[in-house]
Amino acid sequence: MDFLFPSFLFGLLALAIPIIIHLFHFRRFKKVYFTNVKFLKEVKEETSARSKVKNLLILLMRCLAVAFLVFAFAQPFIPQGTDVQKGEKAVSIFVDNSFSMSSLSEDIPLLELAKRRATEIVSAYAPDDRFQILTNDFEGRHQRLVSKEDALNLIEEVKISPSVRELSNVMTRQRQALETGTSDNNVSYLISDFQKNITDFQSYSDTSVLVNFVPLQSVQEKNISIDSAYFDAPVQMLNQTNPLIVKVTNRSNEAAENIRLSLRHEGQVKPVGTLSIPANSNVTDTVNITILKTGIHEAELEITDYPVQFDDKYYFTFNVAEEINVLVINESSQNKFLQSALKGIPYFKTVNQNSKSLDYASFAGQEMIIMNDLTNISSGLSFELNKFVEAGGNLLVFPASNANVASYNSFLATFPANDLQTYDASPRTVGDINRQEFIFSDVFEGRRSNMKLPVTQGNWRMSSFGSRREEKLLTYRDGTTYLGKYKIGSGHLYLSSAPLDTKINDLVRNGEIFVPLLYKSAISSAKEQKIAYTIGKDEVLQTEASNSSETVYKLKGRGEEFIPQQRSVGSQAYLTVNNEIKEAGYFDLFLQAGTVLDKFGFNYNRKESQLGFFNEDALTEMSEKSPAGAKMNIISSTQNANFEELIGERSQGIVLWRWCLIAALLFLLIETLLLRFWKK
Repeated sequence: MDFLFPSFLFGLLALAIPIIIHLFHFRRFKKVYFTNVKFLKEVKEETSARSKVKNLLILLMRCLAVAFLVFAFAQPFIPQGTDVQKGEKAVSIFVDNSFSMSSLSEDIPLLELAKRRATEIVSAYAPDDRFQILTNDFEGRHQRLVSKEDALNLIEEVKISPSVRELSNVMTRQRQALETGTSDNNVSYLISDFQKNITDFQSYSDTSVLVNFVPLQSVQEKNISIDSAYFDAPVQMLNQTNPLIVKVTNRSNEAAENIRLSLRHEGQVKPVGTLSIPANSNVTDTVNITILKTGIHEAELEITDYPVQFDDKYYFTFNVAEEINVLVINESSQNKFLQSALKGIPYFKTVNQNSKSLDYASFAGQEMIIMNDLTNISSGLSFELNKFVEAGGNLLVFPASNANVASYNSFLATFPANDLQTYDASPRTVGDINRQEFIFSDVFEGRRSNMKLPVTQGNWRMSSFGSRREEKLLTYRDGTTYLGKYKIGSGHLYLSSAPLDTKINDLVRNGEIFVPLLYKSAISSAKEQKIAYTIGKDEVLQTEASNSSETVYKLKGRGEEFIPQQRSVGSQAYLTVNNEIKEAGYFDLFLQAGTVLDKFGFNYNRKESQLGFFNEDALTEMSEKSPAGAKMNIISSTQNANFEELIGERSQGIVLWRWCLIAALLFLLIETLLLRFWKK
């Protein structure tokens, strides 16, 4: 047994008080008069013996009452294997309020059980101790030490949040807050389900804080989530079927059957079908969306799953352009076959410019630029074309048969791409089509032996450096490149080895190859077309910069509006939302109220979807391997356990001061009874 305040034991000197009272009060004699002195000796002896016993018992009761009262102030305890911290304490309590804490523990959500545990921990400490209540939100008011009463109020206000933090970051925040206090007795508690994807304290090495893990486990680890969705084609077109690829994951050890997937678009809910997903795996499904109008679209995918539902919806947006801008740069006259092909493609808006009178400012508004048999490429044009492709544009190059090799190779070196070597006037025939690449995928039904492939009467021999990462789209029969593709920055360079001149190349007369080449190369993009964003991630929103006099962009969602960080570079505006968005849904971008410039879909982080947890044994093993393992404890208990008493015993041992106080009162009661009912 030990004492929390041993200095109070000097109060045992007060035991002298009842002894002194006994010596100076109960030893006094009183005269007793008898009418018959016959019995004097007998009565005197009997009265003296009874008084002596009574007085000694009263003295004993008083001494015991004083002694146990002193013990109560000294606060005796029996240590329970942990170092008991004496004096004022600073206590940090992390309450995991991430989405996984909405799972059930028997009959209540884990978050409610976590809040109950946090309340009991605070109640187990003294009124003058200081507390920090921390959640995944990392709010400013949670970064300081508060009183016991304020701590209880903060716990009551904790709610489920989309934020999620690694435990190493949480423990660092706890240590920083505890260091702001004046107490040398620092202790922290982490109340969590300890998901595997956030539990990373193995390398935590700080030993200045006693860390206590309080694991909570749900009754089942089942969850199905919509993880991602993306369009198969980079650009969505009007009045066409646009395939949307959806990934759905089963995060349990049991197969999931008849999972209903639905799509809400244009105000209508369309059942897509049912999915069967094996245990601990995912499936991808294709949802065909037919777009009937141009402009910005909102859409939402949904499945039905219980009890974890935050990841059952997936919000996304996409923009359908009214037209695709194509610029053709000609050496002299236009190619009439090329013009006919471009006019035959709906939504294409074609502009022709002569190479000697180019408007470089118009490049930024184009989706594709076609270089039609130029003999020379100036350094200025080379620079502008490279910038155009880097920014996400698509460039289709047909070199002239009499091209200036030096200027072309200087231009191609800026990407870099394979360069021109010598011009070969021999007839050649294309022998193979890369049907796996986006340009020609889903264009032809099966392999037709009678398909007419392009024939050239001359072509440029090209270098073949592996470092240039050329992807061959069309190849001659000997395997050399007829049309190659290069991914450059956010765009693509398509380079033909043959001129487009109809006297040399019959590609323009081969509609079943030439038209898909023009159409799909114009809508292709190496840049990821973001249709959805994740709350809590440091993502940058990109949109076309407005020409309005207003310069401050605003984002507005359901019930919230804020000004994001923003900067404009050329024709693009880049926005950063930081941690402003808390609720999944759609957010409108505008400069002036009522005029929507763009829309963005935000979804909750799927990191919490994986309901895999570390149990107590695993946490114990991990803490033992940690550099701070000596300062880490695992506190386990059943749901109905008296956690306040458990924490009190761990922090102070088995506390005995209450029993000492009860014993002191009991001895005073016995003394009172002796004085009242023991008659002389």
